[in-house]
Amino acid sequence: MLLAATAALALGLSACGGTGGGTSPSGADEAPYKVADNVSITGSPTFDTIKSSGKVRIGVKQDQPGLGFKDAATGEYSGFDIEIAQWIAASLGLAKDKIEFKPIPSANRESAITNGDIDYYVGTYSITDKRKQLIDFAGPYFVTGQGLLVKKDNSTIKTEKDLSGKNVCSATGSTPIQNIKANFPDTKTTEFDTYSQCVEALKSGQVDAVTTDQAILLGYAAQEPDNLKVVGEPFTTEKYGVGLKKGDTALRQFINKTLTDGGSVWQKIYDKTLGQSGTKVQQPAVDNY
Repeated sequence: MLLAATAALALGLSACGGTGGGTSPSGADEAPYKVADNVSITGSPTFDTIKSSGKVRIGVKQDQPGLGFKDAATGEYSGFDIEIAQWIAASLGLAKDKIEFKPIPSANRESAITNGDIDYYVGTYSITDKRKQLIDFAGPYFVTGQGLLVKKDNSTIKTEKDLSGKNVCSATGSTPIQNIKANFPDTKTTEFDTYSQCVEALKSGQVDAVTTDQAILLGYAAQEPDNLKVVGEPFTTEKYGVGLKKGDTALRQFINKTLTDGGSVWQKIYDKTLGQSGTKVQQPAVDNY
């Protein structure tokens, strides 16, 4: 059932192709891509930093099942976003053992990129004009829409039209919480650093609903189908992009080319992660602004 409601929002499939030669990523024998050899990106200060350090620091989410999730027992990261992040790293010439994942809350993403705390960010990061004033985006690499998660026995909230007087939770600094504040003035809001905190508040009765991208919410509902459910249809369109330092046009164009030329790779990544739900979603075309 995961992402069934978001499939209709997906854009057209980009051109397909490989990512070049090299060796398989460390610990990723089944990865549908290779680690590129002799990579050079002229005019990219971020790539220069990566080459100099010999590693890549990637901002991610760690509490979103199916997208960006860290196993508490093993410390391993998994999900669609994680695979996309590793594919980009491989295209830059870095194997899995050269990746440092850094969980960054939604509210701190722009500052982490601007301050150079991370080299790029892959974590359900919606492309918006406001954010593009501070950073750049490669992609989009996925399209979804804002939805609602409620308790299984909730019969009063069926769509976004039922939010008047209700308390809705989302992550601080996220697009969904901004949308609720701007367009649903009769709705109360509660904010936490992470969506998992919102889900816990929902289960304890502190809030009436959780809102974020429906792709994320379906993951939580699938974990606890007896306690949680997703209601209504997506009421926004969210395009996920790769967050980069403002002005690093060379790296943005390089990642866009990786995504565009690697349509078959994208599909294989989707099929092994979110596609396990049985849904069929096409890769969106990148925006070379």
